Amino acid sequence: MKPRIQFIKGIDEEIVPNIRLTRSRDGSTGTATFFFKNPNILDKTTAKEGEITGMYLIDNEGIIETQDINARFINGKPKAIESIYIMKSSEAWSRFMRFMERYGQINGLVFTKAS
Repeated sequence: MKPRIQFIKGIDEEIVPNIRLTRSRDGSTGTATFFFKNPNILDKTTAKEGEITGMYLIDNEGIIETQDINARFINGKPKAIESIYIMKSSEAWSRFMRFMERYGQINGLVFTKAS
């Protein structure tokens, strides 16, 4: 199964996000902030498919989900989506990183560690 991101179940998001990761010093918690510029989910033709109910990261291991989603507006029109996924354990961090490795390989994402 190809890893994918959805905001409405059954509709894959085609825009590859910019993702920022932070992790606690002891590695027990972390945060992933996704930024989608002009995502297809905000397109008028996609809007009729249903409401955004969360962000779903889907791969062969299952689904990781968050409901922490915010739209960014410019001149009254939605232009971007920011979503935050909080990992509350080292197991959740590991699971997320496995998803990101698969998703990144398919979409050409590269992990750059902060110095």
